[in-house]
Amino acid sequence: MSHAPAHIPDIKALARQISLVENEAPGYTQLLEQLPTGSATRVIGITGPPGAGKSTLVNTLIQTLVSRQQSVAIIAVDPSSPFNFGALLGDRIRMSRHFNNAQVFIRSMASRGALGGLSPKIIEVSDVIKAAGFDYLFIETVGVGQSEVDIAGIATTTVVVVVPEAGDEIQTMKAGLMEIADIFVVNKADRDNADAFVKNLRLLSAEKQHHTGWHIPVLKTVATQETGIGELINAIERHQQQTRSRDRQALLLAEKAWQLIQHRRMYDVNKQALHTQIAQELEQGTFNLYRLVAENVKQRLP
Repeated sequence: MSHAPAHIPDIKALARQISLVENEAPGYTQLLEQLPTGSATRVIGITGPPGAGKSTLVNTLIQTLVSRQQSVAIIAVDPSSPFNFGALLGDRIRMSRHFNNAQVFIRSMASRGALGGLSPKIIEVSDVIKAAGFDYLFIETVGVGQSEVDIAGIATTTVVVVVPEAGDEIQTMKAGLMEIADIFVVNKADRDNADAFVKNLRLLSAEKQHHTGWHIPVLKTVATQETGIGELINAIERHQQQTRSRDRQALLLAEKAWQLIQHRRMYDVNKQALHTQIAQELEQGTFNLYRLVAENVKQRLP
Protein backbone atom coordinates (compact mmCIF):
# COMPACT_ATOMS: atom_id res chain seq x y z
CA MET A 1 0.00 0.00 0.00
CA SER A 2 1.53 3.34 -1.06
CA HIS A 3 1.24 6.51 0.98
CA ALA A 4 1.37 10.16 -0.07
CA PRO A 5 4.58 11.95 0.94
CA ALA A 6 4.44 13.53 4.40
CA HIS A 7 3.95 17.26 4.83
CA ILE A 8 7.29 18.48 6.23
CA PRO A 9 6.89 21.51 8.53
CA ASP A 10 9.64 24.16 8.84
CA ILE A 11 11.39 22.70 11.91
CA LYS A 12 13.71 25.66 12.58
CA ALA A 13 10.87 28.20 12.49
CA LEU A 14 8.80 25.92 14.74
CA ALA A 15 11.62 25.58 17.30
CA ARG A 16 11.98 29.39 17.41
CA GLN A 17 8.23 29.86 17.95
CA ILE A 18 8.19 27.31 20.77
CA SER A 19 11.13 29.04 22.50
CA LEU A 20 9.30 32.37 22.15
CA VAL A 21 6.24 30.90 23.89
CA GLU A 22 8.16 28.99 26.58
CA ASN A 23 10.17 32.07 27.51
CA GLU A 24 7.14 34.37 27.26
CA ALA A 25 9.23 36.67 25.04
CA PRO A 26 7.66 39.89 23.70
CA GLY A 27 5.11 39.10 21.00
CA TYR A 28 4.34 35.56 22.19
CA THR A 29 0.69 36.33 23.03
CA GLN A 30 0.16 37.85 19.56
CA LEU A 31 1.69 34.72 18.01
CA LEU A 32 -0.75 32.52 19.94
CA GLU A 33 -3.74 34.72 19.13
CA GLN A 34 -2.97 34.47 15.41
CA LEU A 35 -2.71 30.66 15.29
CA PRO A 36 -5.03 29.14 12.70
CA THR A 37 -7.96 27.04 13.91
CA GLY A 38 -9.17 23.69 12.64
CA SER A 39 -5.89 21.77 12.73
CA ALA A 40 -6.14 18.16 11.53
CA THR A 41 -3.24 17.02 13.76
CA ARG A 42 -4.18 14.01 15.90
CA VAL A 43 -3.11 14.72 19.49
CA ILE A 44 -2.40 11.59 21.53
CA GLY A 45 -1.39 11.48 25.17
CA ILE A 46 0.80 8.56 26.24
CA THR A 47 0.83 8.05 29.99
CA GLY A 48 1.08 5.38 32.65
CA PRO A 49 3.35 4.39 35.54
CA PRO A 50 7.15 4.63 35.26
CA GLY A 51 8.76 1.50 33.80
CA ALA A 52 5.83 0.62 31.54
CA GLY A 53 7.95 1.18 28.42
CA LYS A 54 6.24 4.36 27.21
CA SER A 55 9.34 5.75 25.45
CA THR A 56 9.99 2.45 23.65
CA LEU A 57 6.35 2.33 22.58
CA VAL A 58 6.44 5.92 21.28
CA ASN A 59 9.68 5.16 19.44
CA THR A 60 8.09 2.17 17.71
CA LEU A 61 4.98 4.20 16.85
CA ILE A 62 7.22 6.88 15.25
CA GLN A 63 9.02 4.24 13.18
CA THR A 64 5.77 2.76 11.89
CA LEU A 65 4.13 6.11 11.11
CA VAL A 66 7.24 7.49 9.38
CA SER A 67 7.35 4.37 7.21
CA ARG A 68 3.76 5.24 6.23
CA GLN A 69 4.92 8.73 5.17
CA GLN A 70 3.34 10.46 8.16
CA SER A 71 4.92 13.43 9.97
CA VAL A 72 5.16 13.09 13.74
CA ALA A 73 5.87 15.50 16.62
CA ILE A 74 6.64 14.37 20.17
CA ILE A 75 6.58 16.42 23.35
CA ALA A 76 8.42 14.50 26.06
CA VAL A 77 7.59 16.00 29.45
CA ASP A 78 10.50 15.64 31.88
CA PRO A 79 10.15 16.19 35.62
CA SER A 80 13.29 18.33 35.59
CA SER A 81 15.00 20.75 33.23
CA PRO A 82 15.18 19.89 29.52
CA PHE A 83 18.90 20.66 29.90
CA ASN A 84 19.25 17.70 32.25
CA PHE A 85 20.68 15.35 29.66
CA GLY A 86 20.44 12.45 32.12
CA ALA A 87 16.70 12.35 31.52
CA LEU A 88 17.06 12.72 27.76
CA LEU A 89 19.91 10.28 27.25
CA GLY A 90 18.53 7.74 29.70
CA ASP A 91 14.98 6.71 28.93
CA ARG A 92 14.81 8.48 25.56
CA ILE A 93 18.05 7.28 23.98
CA ARG A 94 15.99 5.00 21.74
CA MET A 95 14.40 8.04 20.08
CA SER A 96 17.81 9.39 19.03
CA ARG A 97 17.72 7.74 15.60
CA HIS A 98 14.80 10.04 14.70
CA PHE A 99 16.47 13.35 15.61
CA ASN A 100 17.74 13.97 12.07
CA ASN A 101 14.59 12.78 10.32
CA ALA A 102 12.77 15.70 8.63
CA GLN A 103 9.41 13.98 9.28
CA VAL A 104 10.00 13.93 13.04
CA PHE A 105 10.13 16.76 15.59
CA ILE A 106 11.06 15.96 19.21
CA ARG A 107 10.85 18.50 22.00
CA SER A 108 11.62 17.86 25.65
CA MET A 109 9.82 20.14 28.10
CA ALA A 110 10.38 20.58 31.81
CA SER A 111 7.41 20.27 34.15
CA ARG A 112 9.18 22.92 36.29
CA GLY A 113 7.48 21.59 39.37
CA ALA A 114 4.03 22.32 37.94
CA LEU A 115 1.18 20.75 39.86
CA GLY A 116 0.20 17.69 37.88
CA GLY A 117 3.62 17.01 36.39
CA LEU A 118 2.89 18.72 33.08
CA SER A 119 4.75 21.80 31.91
CA PRO A 120 2.64 24.95 32.42
CA LYS A 121 3.26 25.77 28.74
CA ILE A 122 2.13 22.41 27.37
CA ILE A 123 -1.20 23.71 26.02
CA GLU A 124 0.35 26.63 24.15
CA VAL A 125 3.27 24.58 22.78
CA SER A 126 0.99 21.79 21.58
CA ASP A 127 -1.16 24.37 19.74
CA VAL A 128 1.94 25.87 18.06
CA ILE A 129 2.97 22.38 16.93
CA LYS A 130 -0.55 21.62 15.66
CA ALA A 131 -0.47 24.83 13.60
CA ALA A 132 2.72 23.56 11.90
CA GLY A 133 0.64 20.80 10.30
CA PHE A 134 2.04 17.52 11.66
CA ASP A 135 -0.09 14.42 11.09
CA TYR A 136 0.42 13.25 14.70
CA LEU A 137 1.45 14.87 17.97
CA PHE A 138 2.34 12.53 20.85
CA ILE A 139 2.62 13.95 24.37
CA GLU A 140 4.48 11.55 26.64
CA THR A 141 4.14 12.37 30.33
CA VAL A 142 6.29 11.39 33.27
CA GLY A 143 3.40 9.30 34.59
CA VAL A 144 3.46 10.55 38.15
CA GLY A 145 0.95 12.36 40.34
CA GLN A 146 -1.84 14.16 38.55
CA SER A 147 -0.21 14.33 35.12
CA GLU A 148 -2.32 11.46 33.78
CA VAL A 149 -5.52 13.38 34.53
CA ASP A 150 -4.09 16.65 33.17
CA ILE A 151 -3.19 15.01 29.87
CA ALA A 152 -6.85 14.13 29.28
CA GLY A 153 -7.58 17.85 29.08
CA ILE A 154 -5.05 18.34 26.28
CA ALA A 155 -5.01 15.16 24.17
CA THR A 156 -7.93 14.04 22.03
CA THR A 157 -6.99 10.40 22.68
CA THR A 158 -5.34 9.21 25.90
CA VAL A 159 -3.39 5.94 25.75
CA VAL A 160 -2.59 4.44 29.16
CA VAL A 161 0.40 2.06 29.09
CA VAL A 162 0.71 -0.59 31.80
CA VAL A 163 2.59 -3.87 32.26
CA PRO A 164 1.31 -7.29 33.43
CA GLU A 165 2.91 -6.78 36.85
CA ALA A 166 0.42 -3.96 37.50
CA GLY A 167 -2.22 -6.62 38.21
CA ASP A 168 -1.99 -6.11 41.96
CA GLU A 169 -2.72 -2.40 41.57
CA ILE A 170 -5.75 -2.84 39.35
CA GLN A 171 -8.27 -1.61 41.94
CA THR A 172 -6.28 1.58 42.52
CA MET A 173 -6.02 1.99 38.78
CA LYS A 174 -9.79 1.77 38.51
CA ALA A 175 -10.08 5.01 40.49
CA GLY A 176 -7.42 6.97 38.56
CA LEU A 177 -6.22 5.91 35.13
CA MET A 178 -9.44 4.07 34.37
CA GLU A 179 -11.26 7.42 34.34
CA ILE A 180 -9.16 8.95 31.59
CA ALA A 181 -8.08 5.98 29.45
CA ASP A 182 -9.44 5.90 25.90
CA ILE A 183 -7.15 2.98 25.03
CA PHE A 184 -5.28 0.61 27.34
CA VAL A 185 -2.00 -0.89 26.18
CA VAL A 186 -0.57 -3.82 28.10
CA ASN A 187 3.06 -3.56 27.05
CA LYS A 188 5.65 -6.33 27.57
CA ALA A 189 2.72 -8.69 26.95
CA ASP A 190 5.09 -11.63 26.43
CA ARG A 191 5.55 -11.77 30.20
CA ASP A 192 3.79 -14.17 32.57
CA ASN A 193 0.21 -13.37 33.64
CA ALA A 194 -0.33 -10.99 30.69
CA ASP A 195 -3.47 -12.77 29.44
CA ALA A 196 -5.10 -12.86 32.90
CA PHE A 197 -4.30 -9.17 33.40
CA VAL A 198 -5.74 -8.24 29.99
CA LYS A 199 -8.93 -10.18 30.80
CA ASN A 200 -9.39 -8.30 34.11
CA LEU A 201 -8.71 -4.97 32.46
CA ARG A 202 -11.29 -5.70 29.75
CA LEU A 203 -13.92 -6.44 32.40
CA LEU A 204 -13.20 -3.12 34.12
CA SER A 205 -13.13 -1.13 30.89
CA ALA A 206 -16.50 -2.62 29.85
CA GLU A 207 -18.05 -0.88 32.88
CA LYS A 208 -16.93 2.51 31.59
CA GLN A 209 -18.46 1.88 28.16
CA HIS A 210 -21.95 2.31 29.62
CA HIS A 211 -21.13 5.94 30.47
CA THR A 212 -19.28 7.03 27.31
CA GLY A 213 -20.49 4.79 24.49
CA TRP A 214 -16.85 4.16 23.53
CA HIS A 215 -15.62 0.59 23.90
CA ILE A 216 -12.14 0.96 25.45
CA PRO A 217 -9.79 -1.40 23.63
CA VAL A 218 -7.30 -3.31 25.79
CA LEU A 219 -4.41 -4.10 23.45
CA LYS A 220 -1.31 -6.23 23.90
CA THR A 221 2.05 -4.94 22.66
CA VAL A 222 5.68 -5.94 22.87
CA ALA A 223 7.21 -2.62 21.83
CA THR A 224 10.78 -3.96 21.68
CA GLN A 225 9.63 -6.47 19.03
CA GLU A 226 7.21 -4.06 17.29
CA THR A 227 4.31 -6.39 18.11
CA GLY A 228 0.77 -4.97 18.24
CA ILE A 229 1.74 -1.51 16.95
CA GLY A 230 -0.51 -1.65 13.86
CA GLU A 231 -3.52 -2.54 16.04
CA LEU A 232 -2.73 0.39 18.35
CA ILE A 233 -2.57 2.87 15.44
CA ASN A 234 -5.91 1.52 14.14
CA ALA A 235 -7.50 1.96 17.59
CA ILE A 236 -6.18 5.55 17.81
CA GLU A 237 -7.67 6.29 14.37
CA ARG A 238 -11.07 4.87 15.37
CA HIS A 239 -11.13 6.92 18.56
CA GLN A 240 -10.06 10.10 16.75
CA GLN A 241 -12.96 9.66 14.32
CA GLN A 242 -15.43 9.31 17.18
CA THR A 243 -14.14 12.33 19.11
CA ARG A 244 -14.52 14.86 16.33
CA SER A 245 -18.01 15.70 17.60
CA ARG A 246 -18.78 19.33 18.55
CA ASP A 247 -19.70 18.38 22.13
CA ARG A 248 -16.40 16.62 22.76
CA GLN A 249 -14.45 19.52 21.21
CA ALA A 250 -16.30 22.07 23.35
CA LEU A 251 -15.55 20.07 26.52
CA LEU A 252 -11.88 19.76 25.63
CA LEU A 253 -11.56 23.46 24.80
CA ALA A 254 -13.38 24.49 27.99
CA GLU A 255 -10.84 22.46 29.98
CA LYS A 256 -7.94 24.16 28.14
CA ALA A 257 -9.47 27.63 28.57
CA TRP A 258 -9.97 27.02 32.30
CA GLN A 259 -6.35 25.95 32.76
CA LEU A 260 -4.98 28.92 30.78
CA ILE A 261 -7.17 31.48 32.57
CA GLN A 262 -6.14 29.99 35.91
CA HIS A 263 -2.46 30.19 34.93
CA ARG A 264 -2.74 33.83 33.74
CA ARG A 265 -4.57 34.90 36.90
CA MET A 266 -1.97 33.22 39.10
CA TYR A 267 0.92 34.70 37.12
CA ASP A 268 1.88 37.38 39.66
CA VAL A 269 1.40 35.22 42.76
CA ASN A 270 4.83 35.03 44.35
CA LYS A 271 5.25 32.02 46.62
CA GLN A 272 8.39 33.44 48.25
CA ALA A 273 6.56 36.69 49.10
CA LEU A 274 3.71 34.64 50.62
CA HIS A 275 6.25 32.71 52.69
CA THR A 276 7.82 35.95 53.98
CA GLN A 277 4.43 37.47 54.83
CA ILE A 278 3.28 34.33 56.64
CA ALA A 279 6.54 34.11 58.61
CA GLN A 280 6.12 37.74 59.74
CA GLU A 281 2.48 37.27 60.74
CA LEU A 282 3.29 34.07 62.62
CA GLU A 283 5.99 35.99 64.50
CA GLN A 284 3.45 38.72 65.35
CA GLY A 285 0.77 36.18 66.25
CA THR A 286 -1.66 37.68 63.71
CA PHE A 287 -1.68 34.93 61.07
CA ASN A 288 -4.98 33.65 59.69
CA LEU A 289 -4.82 31.53 56.54
CA TYR A 290 -8.23 32.51 55.20
CA ARG A 291 -7.75 36.24 55.82
CA LEU A 292 -4.44 36.06 53.90
CA VAL A 293 -6.14 34.25 50.99
CA ALA A 294 -9.00 36.78 50.93
CA GLU A 295 -6.53 39.71 50.85
CA ASN A 296 -4.62 38.20 47.93
CA VAL A 297 -7.77 37.42 45.96
CA LYS A 298 -9.09 40.97 46.55
CA GLN A 299 -5.85 42.50 45.24
CA ARG A 300 -6.26 40.63 41.96
CA LEU A 301 -9.92 41.41 41.35
CA PRO A 302 -10.51 43.89 38.47
